[in-house]
Amino acid sequence: MNITNIKKQASKLLIGLILGATVANFPTLVFGQTYDLLIKGGRVIDPKNGRDGVMDVAVAGDTIARVGTDIPAGEAKKVIDATGLLVTPGLINIHTHVFVGSEAGQFANGISSVSPDNFTFRSGITTVVDAGTSGWRSFPLFKKQVIDQVQTRVLAFVNIAGAGMVGSPGEQDKQDMDAWLTSSLIKNYRDVIVGVKIGHYLGTDWTPFDRALEAASLANVPLFVECHLPEYTLEDQLRKMRPGDIITHTYEQVSERMPIIDEQGNVRPFVWEARKKGVLFDVGHGGAGFWFSQAIPAARQQFYPHTFGMDLHRFSMNSGMKDMLDIMSKFMVMGMPLEEIIPAATWGAATAIRREDLGNLDVGAVADIALLGIREGAFGFMDSGRKTLHGNRKFEAELTLRAGRVVWDLNGRSGEVVQSAAD
Repeated sequence: MNITNIKKQASKLLIGLILGATVANFPTLVFGQTYDLLIKGGRVIDPKNGRDGVMDVAVAGDTIARVGTDIPAGEAKKVIDATGLLVTPGLINIHTHVFVGSEAGQFANGISSVSPDNFTFRSGITTVVDAGTSGWRSFPLFKKQVIDQVQTRVLAFVNIAGAGMVGSPGEQDKQDMDAWLTSSLIKNYRDVIVGVKIGHYLGTDWTPFDRALEAASLANVPLFVECHLPEYTLEDQLRKMRPGDIITHTYEQVSERMPIIDEQGNVRPFVWEARKKGVLFDVGHGGAGFWFSQAIPAARQQFYPHTFGMDLHRFSMNSGMKDMLDIMSKFMVMGMPLEEIIPAATWGAATAIRREDLGNLDVGAVADIALLGIREGAFGFMDSGRKTLHGNRKFEAELTLRAGRVVWDLNGRSGEVVQSAAD
């Protein structure tokens, strides 16, 4: 082979190597841009990885590509200035009712539930968990009709009542509460179902509770204990629950359940014992599940929630609760440190539902990211009893990324500037 042919073969080899480069690398070779999006200069709070400081976060496609200081702006196709903002993993709301459908007067496949994309992204939420609106009979419809159709990541606690939240007599039918069928469903949908829910049972028989525990044990998932169990004492419920199980409506003061604060204003000893055992406490604000008469003395004793579940549905979202950021703001006003609020809304929620792939800013993790501002001013926050707490700070969602795509942008930070007000 002569020298000319050798040069030709070498050129072909070099071209082949370039053309064989990955799609992700090819733009770098041609344009010098490695990342699709770069979030610069925000205070990154990533509890899983112990990050808390001014950093940059780079996104390539739908994943987090790099977290560090002073990542060059020229390496990204688009740069978002996050100066003065918190940059956190996408928020996780573990208590919603989103099995929306055409049935009037109920939650399962009904209009009392809320379509998730209608409320999530505008408050920094990228993942929600439906709290037992569906049961082993109705979950496949829920998945087909809602979970598979929306942009929000929707997970689920499946109800021990087979039909889900359909009211009486369905939710009182013990014959439809099957531990084996419930656990089998969970095993078939491991990527979506994260636990078992018990609630809305009005009898004295512990069979529903025990079957829910059995199903959770068989599937190795947590039990989520909601409200409307008036014949079960709070102490007995907490005693039956295992480490890692979750009780919601922590700060409610209603006739059907003993409150966590006693007559002297102290968190009850058996409540502290349950927490020490490993039971997790969710807010579950809802329309009637959050009272300052409970939350303020609890906060003074640093009995803070593990998670900020909203108990969101058509009625609660128009009551004292506005959104998840409203709940987080209430606890900020009551003295819960920011360094505990953000973990409870992100990594703490992810570990509660045993989804450690979520709630973090790992390199290689899905790029679910929230940019949050803390506004200063004069604000009022309401509870379920229409009592108002005044404060001077509240959270606001500036921008939300779901799988690397901007899905909420309050002030157009990701847009192309065409004209300023001064022009």
